[in-house]
Parts: sequence; structure tokens; C-alpha cells
Amino acid sequence: MREKLTDALYGAGWSTVKKLPEPVAVRLGRTIADLAWKRRGKGVRRLESNYARVVPDATPERLAELSRAGMRSYLRYWMESFRLPAWSEERVRNGMEVTDLHHLTDGLASDRGVILALPHLANWDLAGAWVTTRLETPFTTVQERLKPESLYDRFVAYRAGLGMEVLPHTGGTAFGVLARRLREGGLVCLVADRDLSASGVEVKFFGDRARMPAGPALLAQQTGALLLPVTLWYDASPVMKARVHAPVEVPETGTRGEKTSVMTQTLADAFATGIADHPEDWHMLQRLWLDDLDPDKTPDKTPDTTPDTTPDVGQP
Repeated sequence: MREKLTDALYGAGWSTVKKLPEPVAVRLGRTIADLAWKRRGKGVRRLESNYARVVPDATPERLAELSRAGMRSYLRYWMESFRLPAWSEERVRNGMEVTDLHHLTDGLASDRGVILALPHLANWDLAGAWVTTRLETPFTTVQERLKPESLYDRFVAYRAGLGMEVLPHTGGTAFGVLARRLREGGLVCLVADRDLSASGVEVKFFGDRARMPAGPALLAQQTGALLLPVTLWYDASPVMKARVHAPVEVPETGTRGEKTSVMTQTLADAFATGIADHPEDWHMLQRLWLDDLDPDKTPDKTPDTTPDTTPDVGQP
């Protein structure tokens, strides 16, 4: 019943919110965000706990302000995402401003293939729609299997409608298809700041241990593709901002595992830069740091239940 209710709520979002006038949708998102923040459920408490690591000198009052702003940013993401299928091409094309875009355009022009790796910042779906519309470049991504299957199908159809080729995370074939697309000179986009699998790479993230996917670094090594971190953020304007960071180079020496570790740490450092600048736009409502995943070190031992509907990839 819970899965069916979740599917119905998402379906209502895509069918109803996209029909609302934009000012109404904005107010609705902010109202929902503020109500959720006041209830201080598990997701809000986890968001605040994560912000405490990002801004370690923040007072309790500052953390409360950040978590409220974070929930408003999170609901802005959802309101925009529900409405994206109804946006005009012009609206999408003008929906994002990008700093250092030349890293991406030069990489695409080289035909060596490009991997864009992003954290859960601002609206990664809008960024993807901007790439397919403004740059007229299709790309391939990975979608985790969601329950029920009808909800997974909704997300696949939604992202495919924005011009993305969506592969299922499970089944063992995603890595091979991604590698083939890159060897053909294509573009791959992956949300890559959270991996709870045993194959994730341990990194230092804001001074503590976390685990991030090995997939982006492994793909770059195996295919010779360019690996580019990207960070996103909102400001007071309706236009989202983005920065394409300098390429993550493959180390000249070391084993495959050692190279993967170095490259993933470089990704983590780039993500940390963007998150530190705009912590309220980091939508991490789940546990991330290894100490928080250790039940012996975590006061709240109940598992996270917040659905993660973003496309992540890990080591195959």
C-alpha cells in the first residue's frame, strides 16, 4: 500500500503540478517545504545533521536556518521537475547559466567521450534537459530500480522525455553500455556523491570518511573519456547556476584501484567546493558518512526510508 501511495503521489505531481501557474507552484512548493521542516521528520533531521558536517562551526540556530532553506531548495527541485515536461524549449535553454562551459564543449568536440559527475545539488534534471536542448547533445544516464515498478517506469519515461537515454542500475549491463557510448564519443551523466554498496570508494569528505561510486573513475580509465565534475546551485533569480570544473586526470602510475581512489577523491574535493559554497542546495536527506552508517556510533539506529530517485552508478 505504501508503494502504491508513493507511485500515486508522484503521478499526481506530474499530472497536476505542471498545469499550475508558475507562481502557484512556487508557493505550493515553499508551503510543503515549510510544513515538512516544522514537522522535523527523519529526512529533515538527517539533512540538518549532514549540514553540521559541512558547516562545523554553525550554531543550532544557523543549522535550523540551513535546513529550512534546504527543504525549500529540495521542494523547488520537485516543483521544477514536475513542470519540466511542460516547459518550452526556450524556457529550458534559458533556465541555466554555466561557468567554464568550455571544459564540456571542448571535450565533446574532441570525440573522446565525456563523463559529467554531479552531486545531489539543485536540479540535476534541469541540467540534463539544458544539455539536450541548449547543446543539442543527447546523453546516457543510470536510474536505480524503484518500487513499485510503475514508479520506476514513471521516472524512466520522464527522463527519456527530456532527451536522456536511461539505463537500469541493476542487471549488470549498465557499465558496458556506458563504456560503449563513451567510446563512440558520447556523453554520460552520473550523480555520484553517494554509494552505500561494498564496491564504493572510500574518500575524505569534509574531514570524515564517506563512500562514493567508483563508476565515473573506472569508465574514464577504461575508455579514455574526459571526466568532469559539475556543481549546481540556485540564487535569488529563477535561473539555475552551474560550474563545470577542470578535468579529473587519470594518474600516470599506480594500480587500477589506486588510480580509482585518487580520481574519486578528486571528484569528492570538487563536490565539496560546490557544496560548501551553497550548502542549502545539497539535497542529501540520507546518511552518507561511514560513521553515520555504523549503528554502534549512531544514536538513531532506524534505517533511512527517504526514497532516493536520482541516477547513481557504482562499480559493476
